[in-house]
Parts: sequence; structure tokens; C-alpha cells
Amino acid sequence: MNFQQLKIIREAARCEFNLTEVANALFTSQSGVSRHIRDLEDELGVEIFIRRGKRLLGMTEPGKALLTIAERILDEAGKVRRLADVFTSESSGVLTIATTHTQARYSLPRVIKAFRALYPNVRLELNQGSPQEIVSMLVAGEADVGIASEQLVNHSALAAFPWFGWHHALLVPKAHELTRQDPVSLAALSRYPLITYRQGITGRSKVDRAFHAAGLKPDIVLSAQDSDVVKTYVELGLGVGILADQACQLDEHSSLVRLDVGHLFESNTVWLGLKRGQLQRNYVWQFLELCNANLSIEEIKRQALSLYDESTTEPVLDFQI
Repeated sequence: MNFQQLKIIREAARCEFNLTEVANALFTSQSGVSRHIRDLEDELGVEIFIRRGKRLLGMTEPGKALLTIAERILDEAGKVRRLADVFTSESSGVLTIATTHTQARYSLPRVIKAFRALYPNVRLELNQGSPQEIVSMLVAGEADVGIASEQLVNHSALAAFPWFGWHHALLVPKAHELTRQDPVSLAALSRYPLITYRQGITGRSKVDRAFHAAGLKPDIVLSAQDSDVVKTYVELGLGVGILADQACQLDEHSSLVRLDVGHLFESNTVWLGLKRGQLQRNYVWQFLELCNANLSIEEIKRQALSLYDESTTEPVLDFQI
């Protein structure tokens, strides 16, 4: 038995048993993945996967038990490999941030600039994804900090800290009928084709909830993950855009106008997330403090290093960073 075999078991579960994706994730060949699986099954004397022909459909009961053990072994191995780095590389290394497009494009530049001035030897990696993907990256130890408006605060494995609040706003052409309404009503808005974010990101649930509570059915003709994509199709005249207010920055030559509709939809909060119980380099704590000056590093550490079980007072440290 070896670490590569255990990594294959873990990646197979993550990739929904698609061996091509497993091979790509581990930078190896599909035939090599299959061989490692066969060798491990032969050594253990049990089948790990449920098969249909050459396809893997799921895990057997022994396979599920093995997956739990494999994840624990790989996690512990990661702690050993990274332990020295935590204490010797305080001002250099890599800070990996998992975030949504909206925060990467509109909210983070100021913080990134300030962080680079403090830590010029730290390399930054921005991984953009949906809130669900951001949670997965944090839990798997593939990101140090996660930033999103949804999901982070609801996961027990994460410690979440508020960054700032925001509202939705409308983008419409300058001559649009809605520019003559003050204030804009949901009933009036529901009469136009709408362009907004896809389900699960950037407060989309609160947009849907507002229309549902009013007994209205919005005509959402296009939904996207990217704020700039939404703006592009509004400019093409396909509909009225509902965006995060920080994404509604317009220059003087724009053909669009922003309408504030904070009275129509609930406010949103951008959250900063860390994997709970995970020891971090000092520059990770500093990054969160740069985002929100109202957060103290001591309070961040207290919450982030606490156990999942709040009845236990001793912190558990995970050196996997």
C-alpha cells in the first residue's frame, strides 16, 4: 500500500468515479490509475469500487471505510510535510484565496495592493469559483482563505468572519422606463425581462425570495456567474440587470444608468472563511485584518482555532496549510 493509491481513492470519490478526471488531477495516466486500484484490491482481498464493465459506479462498503481512513492518513501526512513551513516561513510563501468573480474583480484589488506592500515575498493565487466550490476548496485544504456572500457561514468545518454588507442594484439603459419610477417597485420590475446571477451565487436566493414573497414570477431570461457578463447583455438590450451594487461601476461614456433598489431585496454580507482548527501563517491572519479593520487578529485566531464541538475548550490545530 502506498500514498499514491490512497490519493487515487480520495480523488475517485471527489471526481464522482471518473478515472479520466482522477488521472488529470494526479498528473498521471488513466491506465496507471486503474493499475493502482487493481493492485490495492488484490492486496486487501476486497473490492473497493462498484463496477459496470470498466466503469466505476460507486464504492462498496469496504471502499467507503477505506476512504475515511485514506483521508485521515493523507491529512496527517500533509501536516508533517507542512509543519516546518508554518514556523520558518513567516514572510514568504503562497496565499491561496478562493473567491467569487465579483469579489475578485471589485472588492479585492485594494486589499491585495495593501497586502503586497506588507508581504512582497508572498505569492498570491486567486481561484475563482461558486460558493459551493469555495467551501470544498477550504475544507480540502486547497485554499487558505475563502470569500463569498453565501455558503461559508453555514458550514461547521469553517470559521466565518464578516467583511462588508451590500445590496443589489439595477442597470438599465439611460432612456429606460424604470428610470422614471421613484422608487422602483417589484411589480414594475417583474414586467421586464431580467438578467442576473445564476442560482447559488451573489445573493440570487434573496432576489428569488423577494419576488416569491410578493406573489410575482420574474422573467429571468439570462443568468450568469460573472457580473461583467450580466452587464454585457444589459448593454445589448436583452433585459434589466440585477447586480451587486459594487459591480455597478460605470464610466461617463456608459450607455447604462444605475438604479438603487435596496428597498426591494434583503441586504447581503460578504464573508471571509478559514478552515476551522487549521494553524495558519501570520500573513493569513493579517490578510483578514486588512479586509476588515474591525477584526482583531486575536479574535480571528480564537474563532478559527476552536473545535467543531463548542463544548470543548481546548483548540485543535491542523498543520495542513
